[in-house]
Amino acid sequence: MNGREHHINKDFRNVSTICCVFLPQARTQMEDRKAAGPSRAARRGRWWRLRQRWRMVGVFEINPEHEFYQLTSMIKEGMHSSIQTTMDTSGQDTPAAEQFASEETQTHEGFQMQTFAASVFAQQRRSLDITEEEYMNSLCSDQCYLQFVSNSKSKANFFVTNDKRFFLKTQSKREVSFLLSNLQAYMAHLEKYPHSLMVKFLGVHRIVIPNQIKKYFIVMQSVFYPDDRINIRYDIKGCEVGRWTNPDTGGKQIIQVLKDNNFEGQTIALGQEKSWFAHQVKVDAAFLQELNVLDYSLLLAQQPLHRDELDGKHSLANLVIRTTKSLDLEDSPTGSDPPTVPLLKETLGEEGSVQPQAAAGEGFHEHHRRLLPNCKNSNQVIDGPEQRYFVGIIDIFTVYGWKKRLENMWKSLRYPGRAFSTVSPANYSRRFCQWIQDHSQ
Repeated sequence: MNGREHHINKDFRNVSTICCVFLPQARTQMEDRKAAGPSRAARRGRWWRLRQRWRMVGVFEINPEHEFYQLTSMIKEGMHSSIQTTMDTSGQDTPAAEQFASEETQTHEGFQMQTFAASVFAQQRRSLDITEEEYMNSLCSDQCYLQFVSNSKSKANFFVTNDKRFFLKTQSKREVSFLLSNLQAYMAHLEKYPHSLMVKFLGVHRIVIPNQIKKYFIVMQSVFYPDDRINIRYDIKGCEVGRWTNPDTGGKQIIQVLKDNNFEGQTIALGQEKSWFAHQVKVDAAFLQELNVLDYSLLLAQQPLHRDELDGKHSLANLVIRTTKSLDLEDSPTGSDPPTVPLLKETLGEEGSVQPQAAAGEGFHEHHRRLLPNCKNSNQVIDGPEQRYFVGIIDIFTVYGWKKRLENMWKSLRYPGRAFSTVSPANYSRRFCQWIQDHSQ
């Protein structure tokens, strides 16, 4: 054996020795890791995939192969131009009367987009702390809209922005006419009750594609935003007939919205916020009664508060943020006029000390406000002692006309002594508020 072969064999023996020593040890370590479960990185990856899958339950992207892709692409283009117009126009806090009846038509390649009461809805967005840049980025991004799939019986098309912040819903001409004719009253109600639970309309439009479609649609703030941890939703009308949904989706990837009878035996646990909630529902229902409206619903969902949210709920820093958010200081005429200063003093005390929230709440209630949580979409969010609730009153377009009166007569004969949805606005309002009172604590 020559010297080179000797060295090779020696090296081979050394490698073999190393393998004999370390391979069993490495195998043992690998077996230990397998027994201990997946690595942190693997767990993070699995959780991310699970969240992505859960995020898309009940919705799917309107991609180029989808039947509504052309329509939604045109809506995006039209919305971009419409929003750009309001960005370029200096807004005023109180729209003039003629602005409620304004119509603007913009012509694009292959379609036209009409925008109704543009400055009025721009003011509405400002009041909700939604900047025009945020609004445009959400509605006009390169990401596809999502189609909302639920057990709703509505024949309308529902589209959702990819971040799930805003809904677009097609409406009939009658429904749009009803909204626009009552827009001034609606805005006055929200001005008086800035923390109202009513659905927040952010825009009304009509898209016309020659020889194809003419569709009205409205843009609304989603009640369930952000929806990352929401896994159960309810649509409440305050009656019993037809108000049960089978929770089993049969394996279908839809968002199941449950109803009144599914909520039996449960409560909305709000603690100190209960009185404000019941009062605001009563005020909003009274407004809808004045409009001769019935068949509206309370959308309701809940999720447990995180430990850090519970721990920081009553801290001074959190209370200051929530107070300034709730008072909307930038909209105060002078920055020091009532009710701003009295409410701050009631909340923080003369020396800046934290006061009990219940005492602070009384001052807010006097001014039709509450202490909002520190989160996006805070008008539709109420924090109880342990749970965060998402609430909003929706579907406010059904007027008690002759068709509904005939339906009331027929249902009275078919369901004697039972509670059904088609009743007079006064009875509907009373029963709706009673349900809230009975199921809140």
